[in-house]
Amino acid sequence: MGNADSKLHFRKAVIQLTTKTQPVEATDDAFWDQFWVDASTTVQDVFALVPAAEIRAVREESPSNLATLCYKAVERLVQGAESGCPSERERQIVLNCTRLLTRILPYIFEDADWRGFFWSTVPGAGRAGRLDEDGDDDESRPLAESLLLAIADLLFCPDFTVQSHKKNSPDTGEDIRSIDSCEYIWEAGVGFAQSPPLNYVHDLNRTELLKLLLTCFSEAMYLPPSSERKNINPWVAFFCSTDNRHALPLFTSLLNVVCAYDPVGYGIPYNHLLFSDHREQLVEQAVQILIVTLEHEAGSAASAALQALDASTSPSPEEEQEPAGPENLFVNYLSRIHREEDLSFILKGLARLLNNPLVQTYLPRSTKKIQFHQELLILFWKFCDFNKKFLFFVLKSSDVLDMLVPILFYLNDARADQSRVGLMHIGVFIILLLSGERNFGVRLNKPYTLRVPMDIPVFTGNHADLLIVIFHKIITSGHQRLQPLFDCLLTIIVNISPYLKSLSMVAANKLLHLLEAFTTPWFLFSSSQNHHLVFFLLEVFNNIIQYQFDGNCNLVYAIIRKRNVFHQLANLPSDAPSIQKALQRKKEKKSGISRTNSAENESMEGSRPAVPAEPGTLKASLEATPGIDKITEKSQVSEDGTMVAVPQSESPQVTADNGATTGASDTESNSERDHEVYRSESEAARSRLSSVSSSVAWSASPDWVLSWKAKLPLQTIMRLLQVLVPQVEKICIDKGLTDESEILKFLQHGTLVGLLPIPHPILIRKYQANAGTAMWFRTYMWGVIYLRNVDPPVWYDTDIRLFEIQRI
Repeated sequence: MGNADSKLHFRKAVIQLTTKTQPVEATDDAFWDQFWVDASTTVQDVFALVPAAEIRAVREESPSNLATLCYKAVERLVQGAESGCPSERERQIVLNCTRLLTRILPYIFEDADWRGFFWSTVPGAGRAGRLDEDGDDDESRPLAESLLLAIADLLFCPDFTVQSHKKNSPDTGEDIRSIDSCEYIWEAGVGFAQSPPLNYVHDLNRTELLKLLLTCFSEAMYLPPSSERKNINPWVAFFCSTDNRHALPLFTSLLNVVCAYDPVGYGIPYNHLLFSDHREQLVEQAVQILIVTLEHEAGSAASAALQALDASTSPSPEEEQEPAGPENLFVNYLSRIHREEDLSFILKGLARLLNNPLVQTYLPRSTKKIQFHQELLILFWKFCDFNKKFLFFVLKSSDVLDMLVPILFYLNDARADQSRVGLMHIGVFIILLLSGERNFGVRLNKPYTLRVPMDIPVFTGNHADLLIVIFHKIITSGHQRLQPLFDCLLTIIVNISPYLKSLSMVAANKLLHLLEAFTTPWFLFSSSQNHHLVFFLLEVFNNIIQYQFDGNCNLVYAIIRKRNVFHQLANLPSDAPSIQKALQRKKEKKSGISRTNSAENESMEGSRPAVPAEPGTLKASLEATPGIDKITEKSQVSEDGTMVAVPQSESPQVTADNGATTGASDTESNSERDHEVYRSESEAARSRLSSVSSSVAWSASPDWVLSWKAKLPLQTIMRLLQVLVPQVEKICIDKGLTDESEILKFLQHGTLVGLLPIPHPILIRKYQANAGTAMWFRTYMWGVIYLRNVDPPVWYDTDIRLFEIQRI
């Protein structure tokens, strides 16, 4: 009964606040205490009892009361942080203030006139509870800073959010101002050896405080997208600055809690159905705080972090910026992690969590499946981007495959679901980043023996085969909005192709099927960019033939079988009537890429087909991604294996020796196709693109066809066909062979040494961050956070400007 009474009192206080037309004095404690002294309002209660319409009404009609409410709630948090919350009553007040501020802050942010409120000092409001010696300093602190510092203190408050180290009576608790929070890190791992005992009350309290912290940072959601560098989140900048004395222990606590978490626990089947896992909620909030705080002064992330690591001088990108923002300590700490055991702990932790949904058991649904894989992928991305030692550590061993397999699993699973376009992009971006390093291509030769049920053909082969089979599936059976990713997918295959020792027959046939689809005249003539896909695939074949011919008899055999495709491409008609005829055929067909229907398409046992999103599913709109030429830079692999950047202007169109293009401008710039296919809905609504696309008015002309047809790098393949086809035909006739295994055996022992053109240099396209991708990541990250925080629905129905929420 008491619980119902307390809710009634709380609701009455809210009604009083909304109906009072006169300002209530800040000193009227009897009135303000009604909001937080009551002991039994949960965060769900607060969201139910403080409706959005009433918060907006107070904001418009009695702004001074809303201002005082915020100020008084922050003041109570500051008092709690200073006293160390020794009593249960004080802890309850802190939690109630935390919930109330989590509810109100989004409505402060959605109104441009209110956004500066927390960054101003409150004039005339008494500074009760500010009795410490540096009171003068606090006097001038903006409310936002007082709030952030109080949250940081409360996250290391003995007996509230951390285990107390003192064994004495509760009356003489530890002085919160003098404790060294580095001794109270939440979990063993990076920089901390002891694992404190699990305490679910502490976990719940930490989770609520982190939710408020995330809400503070979410001001970014209420500003329209902008790739300007000075667009720094002031909440994040202050919290991750030297003003926060807990920055290091908090960063370490968040990181260790995430990387040490094991959702399967002690392996008791169905344990997640027997009791709720408070650690999982904490891990979710922790990973969301990490990805938001690890946002460096937009755009300069990797370079600044590397300079911070290499030199003690302050990073030059920050010096150039106006105004010079404080260095983000979270980014700084992340970029300095270098001990092998720390890097291993992080990689193993992320891999364990990402592999969790793939874990197969004999008992259906007996193990817990985590839902925060998108946040984990963003965190892994930031680690690779900010800490090159981590990236090299990942690629140093086969452990990188423990990250790759779950990413491929998510890509395959999400390919038909329009609400998961963002997941598709981040997965592809991560593989693109990894594929720029030689070690990645080499690691892919490890045999693939896992049998994770996936909706793909059964094959026996290595991890490169798995990647190619899944990329083929995305291209041929994904939805329309994935088309801008085709260039990225093929760039990855080009990057790894010089290192692939032996492709399976299944993967070889998939590559040839893609070439067949992309070289149909109607497809080539229907967009100004489509021929780039053919250049990518030819580059893949040339790399394998020139550098890995010996082990790749399956691919050579597939090329011989499909030799007509290459001859037709070499003889592609370029006269106007033929172009018109091909395009006319397209109109009649009205189909996309042909779907192969062979025995190869039988899916693995136990797999579920990729399905579209349920109608009504919510999704956040995304920014358009820049073209492949904007997000990669070319490097040439020299003889000793080192990479030399190829200057943009000097990218050779045609190499002197063999006339094979290195794919400079012809394999690049799909930005027109981006705009044509992938104008995100939000952009359409805001018309932020200056033109829909130059390709709207474009049409194929004979001159245009000839301009790129002359550069097709067909010479190596034509030479291979010229040498091998007669030999294979002769064997078939002489021995009356119809069995392909005999032909493969012949090809396996064959050689083309001295018969092929001089090998072209290997060209790798390495991922390169820019303002466009930084903006895409920020939008995607906040969209994920918005959609994942539904209990309580912190930002639901508020005026978000960074993206749009749409129903499918």
